[in-house]
Amino acid sequence: MKDVRVWVFDGILASSVAGVIDVLTTANLVLGRQGAPAGQRLRWRIESVDGRAVTTVSGQVIAVDGAIAARARADVVVAAAPFVGDMTDFSVRDRRLEPLLAGLRQQHGRGAIIASYCTGSFLLAEAGLLDGRIATTHWAKARAFRERYPAVELRAHEIITEQDRIVCSGAVTTALNLALRLVEILAGGAVATEAARLLLVDMNRVSQASYAVADDVAHDDELVTRAQRWMQRHLRDSFHLGDLAAHLGVSERTLNRRFKAALGEAPLHHLQKLRIQVARKLLETRRVGSRLGIDDVSARVGYGDVSTFRQLFKRETGVSPREYERRFSTRPH
Repeated sequence: MKDVRVWVFDGILASSVAGVIDVLTTANLVLGRQGAPAGQRLRWRIESVDGRAVTTVSGQVIAVDGAIAARARADVVVAAAPFVGDMTDFSVRDRRLEPLLAGLRQQHGRGAIIASYCTGSFLLAEAGLLDGRIATTHWAKARAFRERYPAVELRAHEIITEQDRIVCSGAVTTALNLALRLVEILAGGAVATEAARLLLVDMNRVSQASYAVADDVAHDDELVTRAQRWMQRHLRDSFHLGDLAAHLGVSERTLNRRFKAALGEAPLHHLQKLRIQVARKLLETRRVGSRLGIDDVSARVGYGDVSTFRQLFKRETGVSPREYERRFSTRPH
């Protein structure tokens, strides 16, 4: 038997825990159909810090099989993710989860695979398991994660990351992808693929980028603010860093330095992100019968070469402009 332990606590999302268990259940169904012996099946326990049932953020109660057993045999430990709007609030809660964090460290030291999804990556980082390793998390929590855990190599656009028996996945529905990856490790690729087919889960998702929205980084650098306003006014124009620097009365070197200090990126990259953000809005809201084509969208955001626009769009969102429109357009298809 392969043993999976799911560690839960108050304030999690019920769907993600149920989703993981549903994937494991389906994997056992597939194994049964294949005639696999009982020793190859998956079994699991849901455990909480004190062995009592937990209450999810929506008020649902999840029964547990017992208390977290840090020394008990486990092939995989899945840490449920906290549902927290502002991750700065998480610091208030994490001391109550110290037994869970200690258990994660202990189980990893004993050879178990440690896995989590969405904001659960914060738990793994709090446990010290991600320093010097790659990870992902919910795309909207990426900046908070980077600020809090600079020693972690965060790949926020990726659906799943895996290194040194630690598996992370992105926003909450990727818990299904995470569970399928665990099935693949424990029972083989054929079982995982068939389980995904039965559950209608897309195993080919590789990026969260198309769902991410650009967030305005708060800063108090007036020079950078003036530069951002200039970029918005000249979105369609050819961009030369020297022109912007001259307009602001500073050197290119100073402008680069101030942008990186305030926004963590160079002026050109910021402009590219701004242009792609506007392009996304145009693609989302194109009206039925509109003659606005991809080349027109490209031109409106300052790219005369549509192939360059397509490359940059895919780099920032993970999909082509046409696929993005198909997924997110507000008009009826």
